[in-house]
Amino acid sequence: MALHLNLLHEEISEERMRKRDPLKLGIKALIGIGALLFIYYGWNAYRTIQISSQLSTARGEWQKVEPKVTAAQKRAAELHRIIDSTKVLDGLIDERFYWAPLLAIISHCVAPNIQLTSLDGGIVEVDHSISVTLEGIAAAREPRAAAEEFRQLLSEQLEKGYGDVKVNFKNLEDLDTLISLSGTPTASARFILNINFDPTPGEPGKKSERVEKTEPAKPAKPAKPAKASNDPDQA
Repeated sequence: MALHLNLLHEEISEERMRKRDPLKLGIKALIGIGALLFIYYGWNAYRTIQISSQLSTARGEWQKVEPKVTAAQKRAAELHRIIDSTKVLDGLIDERFYWAPLLAIISHCVAPNIQLTSLDGGIVEVDHSISVTLEGIAAAREPRAAAEEFRQLLSEQLEKGYGDVKVNFKNLEDLDTLISLSGTPTASARFILNINFDPTPGEPGKKSERVEKTEPAKPAKPAKPAKASNDPDQA
């Protein structure tokens, strides 16, 4: 059996100890970690530079486009204001009321024994209905009956062109003075009419409810072939 002698045992042990030295191993580990961190941060720095380059390019393009975008926004705002103003004007035009047809109806209803002394009208803001106040004088043997005939005729004519027509006597009183009608002294009465109606036409064949009475309602009586009553509420 051969016998082997290891004369370099101590040197080999020392060499192994040097290789397994914790300090050297720690330094190698730190070097490796540092290399990894260097690569990681280098990659991030490259990405940052790339993103900064893209941002600079985008800013340059935006600076070229920004004046056009600003001008387009201002133009869009102006167009919106014009459109809003146009809508308001269209609404005013669509909802406007023509007074000429109403005046024509009133003039056609005025008989020779009726004289209108005042006319005042306007549009009610709440429901956009029309409110008119007529003041006049009726002359006849029975001036109250003449005023009532004028009220009824005016109501019937208005119902042909407008909806929800209401014609009320605000005031009706006999006058002490006589008026010359065709050279004949005639009794007269002063009246004030309140007229309210919807400017849109009512449904065909459907009339609005009759006007409210200025005096308390009385029981209906059979018709008699007698002269017209002085009561303005009986038609």
